[in-house]
Amino acid sequence: MTVSVSPNKVISNESKPYIDPYLAGGLLGVVLFLAFFITGNGLGASGGLNRIVVFFEDLIVPGHVDRVPYLLTMAGGDKNALDNWVVFMVMGTIMGGFVSGLINKRVYWSVGKGPQISVRTRLAMAFIGGTLMGYGARFARGCTSGQALSGGAVLSVGSWAFMFAVFGGGYALAYFVRKLWN
Repeated sequence: MTVSVSPNKVISNESKPYIDPYLAGGLLGVVLFLAFFITGNGLGASGGLNRIVVFFEDLIVPGHVDRVPYLLTMAGGDKNALDNWVVFMVMGTIMGGFVSGLINKRVYWSVGKGPQISVRTRLAMAFIGGTLMGYGARFARGCTSGQALSGGAVLSVGSWAFMFAVFGGGYALAYFVRKLWN
């Protein structure tokens, strides 16, 4: 059977169906519980990605890292920014997602966009949105996964306020940028 994935891309092998979302949510809850139980920490990606950026920053401009106290806690001197469990969790998440996509025949190049905009515009808007989300994650002291999953699980008022703000902001902005994906 031929499955059309996008107007320009046709895959001859049928991809496997996605896991039931309720089962996936339950499994994610078990993984979150085990993360708290085994490591004493929750789940989140921005801390690991931040450490990867600081690692490269320390390679390129080590003097800057040595002058900023926040960066100095992660790198500088004899410290290696990658020497932290959260880096391995993020890398494992990326590799696990890629392997899962390969196994389930969902790995291909495409740009999801609406017919009203060009690929270049969609990629530019994705870059701008990703940059804003990355800045917001550092400003809020955690990404949406860390705030919603880990902070929400321990009933952190700040995490709940953050998630209400994320959903409220998303709904408020969606009307104005809807043509970027429809």
